Amino acid sequence: MGGSQSALLADSISDWWSLAGVDALVGEEPAGWLVLPPANDAAALRPKPTIAPESEGAPLPAILQRPEAPQTVAAKGPVVFPDAWDEFQQWLAASDDVPGSQWDARRILPVGQMNAPLMLLTAWPEIDDQRDGALFTGAAGKLLDAMLLAIGMKREECYVASLAITRPAGGRCDGDEAAQLDRLLWHHLLLAKPARLLLIGSDIVRMAVASELSNTRGKLLNINQDGGKVETVAVAHPAMLLARPAQKAAAWDSLKLLNRGR
Repeated sequence: MGGSQSALLADSISDWWSLAGVDALVGEEPAGWLVLPPANDAAALRPKPTIAPESEGAPLPAILQRPEAPQTVAAKGPVVFPDAWDEFQQWLAASDDVPGSQWDARRILPVGQMNAPLMLLTAWPEIDDQRDGALFTGAAGKLLDAMLLAIGMKREECYVASLAITRPAGGRCDGDEAAQLDRLLWHHLLLAKPARLLLIGSDIVRMAVASELSNTRGKLLNINQDGGKVETVAVAHPAMLLARPAQKAAAWDSLKLLNRGR
């Protein structure tokens, strides 16, 4: 190849290298032609990835979390009952510690005063009592008033109370609840100091004298209380007497014992 065409080709190549930035065949410093300079290294030009700091992951579901060590809860001691009459009545009305107060929101409180000539005591309110907000309401209450008149008493002269101030589900309780009510029974009697006691219903008979109602017919039961004895008789609940009139005779056999000494 030669002639003018070769000269033009050389000029063209030279112009191409000039456009590429090459203005000399040799440099002042030796260079390796097979080694790319760092500026032309693609890997070097590629931006380095940034590593985000580790973040806390989402919390594990409760079932997968390590359970915390159980905290020891101090055992509660026995409930302390107030020793003064007025404080005891206020405690029955408002305290959450009253045994049997947890069964219903509405409390049926005692009516009357201490040292009454006769205390009427049942285990807990009946369903009608809980609804009406007082003990011995409706037809059962009218029958009770007639029974009291038969022995020369009026309800207004008596101290009327239920051991538990609300009614348990199904009208039954046992275990620790029964044990707490047993403590309350004797403390209540100690403060009330009635001259005589009429137990009304089979449940309170079992609690107070550890006997079945059928075994108390016509018997004067002496309950020892604070070194003294309280003359006691037991009868079926008036609601039961209305449902089973044949039991009225047994109730009268016991009730008439309270006429003695009047």
